[in-house]
Amino acid sequence: MAKRTNKRQSTLPEPPKPVPALETPVARASFFTIYLIITIIIGLGGAAWYRSYLEESNLSSGETETAVWKVVELPGKGFGMVAKRNISQGTTILREKPLFLVPASIRESPERLIASLVSQLSPEKRRQFNALSHHSNPDSTGEAQMLAKTQTNAISAGDMIGIFPNTARLNHGCSSAFNVAYNWAAGEQELVVQAFKPIMEGEEILTTYTDTKRPRDERRQYLQGAYNFFCTCSVCSLPPEESKRSDERLVEMSRLKSKLSEWGSKDMGGGEATNIINKIWKLGEEEGYWSERGSLAWDAVQVAAAHGQEDATRRWALVAEKWFSIELGPNSLQAKDAANIIRRPKSHPSWGARYRVKVESPAF
Repeated sequence: MAKRTNKRQSTLPEPPKPVPALETPVARASFFTIYLIITIIIGLGGAAWYRSYLEESNLSSGETETAVWKVVELPGKGFGMVAKRNISQGTTILREKPLFLVPASIRESPERLIASLVSQLSPEKRRQFNALSHHSNPDSTGEAQMLAKTQTNAISAGDMIGIFPNTARLNHGCSSAFNVAYNWAAGEQELVVQAFKPIMEGEEILTTYTDTKRPRDERRQYLQGAYNFFCTCSVCSLPPEESKRSDERLVEMSRLKSKLSEWGSKDMGGGEATNIINKIWKLGEEEGYWSERGSLAWDAVQVAAAHGQEDATRRWALVAEKWFSIELGPNSLQAKDAANIIRRPKSHPSWGARYRVKVESPAF
């Protein structure tokens, strides 16, 4: 099961807008959002555009096993993806083209559109689509079931949504339990899945279906309602006292991240903003929450650059480049942009936009 929207960008909107940072794990498209994307009125010709797309694209092969991973049946979880060998941090787990994309501009029935797209798939790709699980409208059949499978498994791909049958095999983990992140590579028109933690042979490869920086009871309630399962990941299965401490760290990370947005509205100075970023990083280290580090460091790059601090800008850019390379790949636009700032800190678009003041460098 896998299903997500675009992840959130940097919390610092000001000034001027920086290069997009790593998307956060809030990556699953809600059923309502997907339905709107499919139904909301937008120009004619969606199906015709898709026939051309399907003819010209080299779509996913839908492999169920590679040298790195395999899909297996897991007790109590259905199918999932596990490592066939030890996987080092920063390894590309998967590059996958969609079975189909749904443009954000259609004027026809969503059921009929999805049915039309599925009918144009090859027999093998149609088999991959039919094998996907769904919990939206579970008793549906025919075109309604096709829509339900799309609603359950859709992943945002730029300004469209797509079906990626291999990535759909990634199950959910909270906080420190998930070990991969994925990102839509617009230039290649494919989804890229990266290991941001080392993964041992036989270990399940997990993504996250939501922002899990909230207490266990809230996470479980959300996942039960949105995805119809009771989370028993390693974090949700912690003993009561350990779970309480984990919850406290996650809630504090979320609170500090929200407070950091005050820098964008000029209600916070650069020193305090970078101090908060260091605090979030420390809490994440204690929690084992390694996701979003590239974007967090990139927030600090923006703060340091805006306040005209060349050395701090370069130091934070080094951290951002390292983690963007791990989370998105060394050839990602974000990693390349961070590398450019390392070489030329003053080239950052926010350079000198605020008063000069000393800010904190990475404290780790």
